[in-house]
Amino acid sequence: MKKKIFGGIILVGLISAALTLGLVCLLLGLNSSNALDLGRFFVAMRFIEGNYVQAVDRRTLIDGAISGMVNSLGDPHSIYLAPQLYSQLRAETSGAFGGIGVYMGFKNGGVQVMSVIPDGPGQRAGLQAGDEILAVDGQPVEEISPGEVALKIRGEIGTPVELLIHREGFDDVTYNLTRENIKVKTVAGKMIDDKLGYIKISNFSENTGDEFKIVLDDLERAGMKGFILDMRQNPGGVINGCVEIAQEIVPAGTITSVIKRDGSKEVYTSDLAAAKFPIIVLIDRNSASASELLSGALQDTKVALVVGETSYGKGSVQTLIPMAHNDGLKLTIAKYYTPNGKCIDGLGITPDVEIKSPYAPHPMYDLDLNENTDPQLAKAEELLRHQVDAGKIFFDDDFWKTSEVSLQ
Repeated sequence: MKKKIFGGIILVGLISAALTLGLVCLLLGLNSSNALDLGRFFVAMRFIEGNYVQAVDRRTLIDGAISGMVNSLGDPHSIYLAPQLYSQLRAETSGAFGGIGVYMGFKNGGVQVMSVIPDGPGQRAGLQAGDEILAVDGQPVEEISPGEVALKIRGEIGTPVELLIHREGFDDVTYNLTRENIKVKTVAGKMIDDKLGYIKISNFSENTGDEFKIVLDDLERAGMKGFILDMRQNPGGVINGCVEIAQEIVPAGTITSVIKRDGSKEVYTSDLAAAKFPIIVLIDRNSASASELLSGALQDTKVALVVGETSYGKGSVQTLIPMAHNDGLKLTIAKYYTPNGKCIDGLGITPDVEIKSPYAPHPMYDLDLNENTDPQLAKAEELLRHQVDAGKIFFDDDFWKTSEVSLQ
């Protein structure tokens, strides 16, 4: 009798467990194959909890599992933010944390300095665009995700950080820097002569659109008939700043489209009645994200010629998702497309006129222009002067047929 009761209890327990698992699978929309995978996860977790050589916290295991899932995507822009990193990111956005004044790019598993902010800790220490970051505070970058590298370099203002840097042709060097509150103007401009203007955008922040309008208005009042838009070593930034600028110089129509996996689309547009100026855009291998979006919009609408090198190829959109235990998830959820429908992610913007130049630091606000040492700038000025003298704005098929300018 006792055996029957005991057996009945076990049977009821198994049925209850099966129903519970079935309900979980139903709520999560899992089929039998998915349910098996979920079972594998719980079996592994319970086995580790019960048999690992020392006690282990379940939350630590789950955090590691989430981090592993994100890392398995192979996307350098997606990252699981453990509580400490998530707290640091939130504090940074509130202004309590600082940095070393460099913009970084993540590609092929490496972390590279894309540009250096003038008079920041990085520039004063001697960091240059093109430097590769090998380790942060003694931890090799290959041991952590690219997103974590960036967060480890940022930190509380006044605190130290140590970087191991590789520079082509030199021995690896350790740099010791102190974090500062980094504030930088993002747009600068000047007149080259009585007709041609020059505008440089270092990156895109919430204020970049307003800064650009001020510079554009100043140059227009000075008699500008066309301008060079220099976005070399521009790592991108806030899309709103990019869109605000595009709405000032891209004719009415699509600026860029953001398309998710399910095909849903968000389209950013310009209502500008007509373009006012011919533009030559300068880009290089470190022009990324929002700078590529603006370059693509100007190129596709034929308001501009793009001169320089194929850009970085960062055309993805990330969102930040807060989670239950003061942690978070930064995940790529969409990709950007140019007005002609080109996805730039992993490809970049191909220049209309390709000109290689020696890889060397290009100061963000170096407005003391020298065409003799900057072949890309020299070609941009040549092309722009031809278009302004011809009294034309658009670089259409007629331009390519009639231009006497050497495009090689």
